[in-house]
Amino acid sequence: MNPYWLEEPSPPRLEAKLDGRADVAIVGAGVTGCSAALRLAEAGLRVRVHDARGIAEGASGRNGGFALGGGAARYDVARDTYGAEHAKGFWRWTHDALDRMADLAGDALRRTGSYRLAGDEEEREGIRLEYEALREDGFEAEWLDDVPGGAAGRFHGAISHPHDGSIQPARFVRRLAALATTAGAEFREHDLVEDLEALDAGRVLVATDGYGHGLVPEVADLVWPTRGQVIVSEPLDRVLYDRPHYARQGFDYWQQLSDGRILLGGFRDVSILDELTDVEETTPTIQSSLESFLHELVGEQVPVTHRWAGIFGLTQDMLPLVGPVPGRDGRLWVAGGYSGHGNVLGFACGELVADAILGRESPQLELLDPARFAD
Repeated sequence: MNPYWLEEPSPPRLEAKLDGRADVAIVGAGVTGCSAALRLAEAGLRVRVHDARGIAEGASGRNGGFALGGGAARYDVARDTYGAEHAKGFWRWTHDALDRMADLAGDALRRTGSYRLAGDEEEREGIRLEYEALREDGFEAEWLDDVPGGAAGRFHGAISHPHDGSIQPARFVRRLAALATTAGAEFREHDLVEDLEALDAGRVLVATDGYGHGLVPEVADLVWPTRGQVIVSEPLDRVLYDRPHYARQGFDYWQQLSDGRILLGGFRDVSILDELTDVEETTPTIQSSLESFLHELVGEQVPVTHRWAGIFGLTQDMLPLVGPVPGRDGRLWVAGGYSGHGNVLGFACGELVADAILGRESPQLELLDPARFAD
């Protein structure tokens, strides 16, 4: 079955054609590639974007539609791991990116807020530490001992994040592509790149996250392709979940869409080693787990209308890799490794890597530098 997000027709887009060499060739027409293309083209560079499929047809059209501030690690853990100032700056940067997304997204983004739920007492203790760290550093967050709606009485506490939202990711990315095209970027869809050296460009940016594994050998062992599986129900006649919900350290995540459908993803820990793969297909084990949980969430059997899988990139420290590839003399750049938080981080890192190519400084570049893993 096709992903729900990609059933929406792609809007007509003006075609831009570059004659000759590009200043920057981008591999990947997802959120990162389109965000970077827009930034670079608006700065006057000649940009050409290549994708083996169509715009937003990789992970950008195959995720859960969550638009969350912050990173993949819990905030209190991030402070301990990355340093308090780095963590605070990174979180603030993602919140600012979400605000910029809202300016561009139109009806593709709804600022609903989100709930991070505790599945048991141990997780309650952990997210309570996160909540206290967030409040200590001035971030908006509310602690709830219980949540309203369909999750009431089922969990052990929650953090309410009012800044977050629900996104139609394919619609958003296609809008970015349209804006980039208007600014002069060329898009070559259904154009598989197997040899970066063959691209006619001064610099190359690889923005494929968990896809295209091995295209950049230097980072092949740093970004691990990981599969996420999703199901969507037929529309319900009542609202049970008014915002994105996620529990069990993000292994379970769900939301009710504006048409009443329940979108539910995760459960990769049911067969976690099998899901460390770039094979984009659903599996009976995880699909069965998702269906069982869907029936729990709704309180009755409900037909599933859509199933799909997508690939994202995990990193060892749960931070993206953004910047020049070491040893490539500034010609080859990467942005990826969002550890399942690609809707906001992918947009933000597309802008960030574009700014770096343009010679603009940012405190995030040191934190996310691919060279941090060098021996």
